[in-house]
Amino acid sequence: MTHLAKPVKTWWVDVVRVSCVRHSGIHGWVSNLEVYKEDLKSIIKDKLCNVHLPGGVWQLSDTPLKYRSRCLFLQCHQLRCPSRSLTSSGVPGKAGSNLLLYLIVGGTVTGTGVYAYKTIQESKERYASRLATIARQSQDQESSASGAAPQGTAAPVTPPKVPSHVPFLLIGGGTAAFAAARSIRARDPGARVLIVSEDPALPYMRPPLSKELWFSDDPKVTETLRFKQWNGKERSIYFQPPSFYVPVEDLPSVENGGVAVLPGKKVVHMDVRGNTVKLNDGTQISYDKCLIATGGSPRNLPAIERAGKDVQKRLTLFRKIEDFQRLEKISREVKSITIIGGGFLGSELACALGRRARTRGLEVIQLFPENGNMGKVLPEYLSNWTTEKVRREGVNVLPNAVVKSVSVSGNRLLIKLKDGRKVETDHIVAAVGLEPNVELAKSAGLEVDSDFGGFRVNAELQARSNIWVAGDAACFYDIKLGRRRVEHHDHAVVSGRLAGENMTGAAKPYWHQSMFWSDLGPNVGYEAIGLVDSSLPTVGVFAKATAKDTPKSATEQSGTGIRSESETEAEASEVQISQSSSPMPQVPKQGEDYGKGVIFYLRDKVVVGIVLWNIFNRMPIARKIIKDGEEHEDLNEVAKLFNIHED
Repeated sequence: MTHLAKPVKTWWVDVVRVSCVRHSGIHGWVSNLEVYKEDLKSIIKDKLCNVHLPGGVWQLSDTPLKYRSRCLFLQCHQLRCPSRSLTSSGVPGKAGSNLLLYLIVGGTVTGTGVYAYKTIQESKERYASRLATIARQSQDQESSASGAAPQGTAAPVTPPKVPSHVPFLLIGGGTAAFAAARSIRARDPGARVLIVSEDPALPYMRPPLSKELWFSDDPKVTETLRFKQWNGKERSIYFQPPSFYVPVEDLPSVENGGVAVLPGKKVVHMDVRGNTVKLNDGTQISYDKCLIATGGSPRNLPAIERAGKDVQKRLTLFRKIEDFQRLEKISREVKSITIIGGGFLGSELACALGRRARTRGLEVIQLFPENGNMGKVLPEYLSNWTTEKVRREGVNVLPNAVVKSVSVSGNRLLIKLKDGRKVETDHIVAAVGLEPNVELAKSAGLEVDSDFGGFRVNAELQARSNIWVAGDAACFYDIKLGRRRVEHHDHAVVSGRLAGENMTGAAKPYWHQSMFWSDLGPNVGYEAIGLVDSSLPTVGVFAKATAKDTPKSATEQSGTGIRSESETEAEASEVQISQSSSPMPQVPKQGEDYGKGVIFYLRDKVVVGIVLWNIFNRMPIARKIIKDGEEHEDLNEVAKLFNIHED
């Protein structure tokens, strides 16, 4: 048998072609393989040195320098080039010429050689094209990082070519959309997912915008958007770096699919019958399955809307990265900032800015119509305690304040309250709630809930057979608590993840009880679940706090700053409550220091909501209690499940 003079030692192939080589009959000729790192991710789960591929066990070895950043170099010692001892001079026992055999073998080998050469050339070209794409992306990132073009010159910007069709279209670029994209790719590794986002930035987490970023000592935090969590670990606000995403124009052709983000674009029309959407620039995209994760927009006060442009220029409706960047800059330039709103966002920003009030002489005023901070959520005694806590942070808190009008007086803003009080300030931050973005409902013919707002969806988060909704914009039915709409990070993560699973055929109902948390700095925080409404009857059980009963200590123990990442779907398997000899709950007294405790919210004697005050990593127990939906004679004993009396 005749053999090629030089065996093929290097193949420029991906993982798919490895099996092709194996079954082509020439796998014994292959001694080395070069494959892309990303193509091996599904095989090298933990980046081991041995990879099981057809033909033997391949071992990692040194990669040629110029390809080291993008590929792995594998060697298989079980495979060797053909030796002469394997050749045959003819059929045993017969003399003479084997011309026919030589012709058949020669033709086969020649055809195989041509096929191998063509495959190598095609793979080389594909690999070179991929390297060129990566280099182009790196250059684009470096150009954007280096700042704007020199004055007097205009850097040409070529918009990406948007695919006319995508299998999975996600409208919105927030937490819910990103969670859905990851979920889709986890169940369908070859899926091609396009995220269309109004936001110019890649998907990022919102909680640090009103929490940790304000406590950073980095003077360039508004540029880096990196922060230290309460546990001291540093992370970026972005879920993934730019290299994680596929260029939009490459999405239809890239191997193994991927996730692409089209930033700065808005879907303005949706044709559910034709499975198409229209963008604000006129581009049309068809889809197989679609997720609406449009989130919400911050509400404004009617008194401010009527005030005119001069007031609007000195107003921040806090929601996005640019809002944080602008307000951080303003806080260094003005003498007074007034925050309108006493809820989660307003109280967090008040504490964050109050820190600067002490160090830089900034006056921080917070006003709201309730009797105290978090007055719609916390019982009155705890709301009053929270108000005093915020005041100790350097904030001038004005409860029972309803804004009547806002105007410009000289170089300052004049806020007139309905009770006759007046407040002068330089800048206003309105933190008065969120309005779900449901503009697409009209063109798409989707139902909007009249009570809670948001798109009405079924238990599987479906609005239509191939349209799902997740995050702030979804109004879903809770089998325990009725129809709800939730505006918290944990709900965005879990609903987005479930929607992604259902878009790939999981058909799972949404039974999750989402949690939320708020930190008033690194030393006071709480986590909550279910219906936490101060209008409901409540029972609070408290104990003295220790040094470990703070958000900072909790994140040091759990290793994560976004606490729902570690306990978002966990649920206690069993809750056992013993009988108590003290039937009366430990109701706190006015003026008492509420170090740590549990507040139960009741409806028809059943616990429907729980707030864990400076108690962390116990959310699975709270979730189980609400899910069981049972009456409890002694909530003191229920509170013991959270180990509140531990030192």
